Amino acid sequence: MKEQFGQRYCIKFSQKLGDTQVETIHKIQQAFGDDAMSNSWIKEWYNHFKDGRTSVDSEPCSGRPSTSRNENVIEQVQTLVMEDRRITVRELANEIGVGTGLVHSILTEDLGMRSVSTKFIQTFVAKHNIPVVRQAPYSPDMALCDFWLFPKLKMLLKGTRFESREDIMQNATARLITVPKDTFQKCFQQWRKR
Repeated sequence: MKEQFGQRYCIKFSQKLGDTQVETIHKIQQAFGDDAMSNSWIKEWYNHFKDGRTSVDSEPCSGRPSTSRNENVIEQVQTLVMEDRRITVRELANEIGVGTGLVHSILTEDLGMRSVSTKFIQTFVAKHNIPVVRQAPYSPDMALCDFWLFPKLKMLLKGTRFESREDIMQNATARLITVPKDTFQKCFQQWRKR
């Protein structure tokens, strides 16, 4: 980068002395050899200086700033996560106005958070001697709910967040009431045929 600034100063100096573009290109290539800027860049900077430009610095680029990962953004992520521990990375990114990759790296690297998986839960349960109640794999009283009712209820409640258990129970009951009786009867008939 420093060498580019040096070449730009040389181009500026050469233009001020009244050299042509071709002479400037030849001098830059002679002075810097393989590290010389390309002909098109030399011509471009020559024209900039000819048009009255005085600075050798590049113009700032438009777009998202490269310093979007700062203390303010990290603090916003931490505050939102502490308010709602179930918030997703995508929701955080939309709320703050940054990319999901940045939010993910802030959560893992800066805040030291990680997602919890079944593996961690099993380790925690074993470490603290918490009894685990196993469900029978082919429980006849659960089969009907598993293959028809629960998936239907999940589809009706998909994408909804609830504040408490009571909210879940009220919404689930309200959705179940909307299911017609003949649909339940058809389900039982299909269950017998299984």
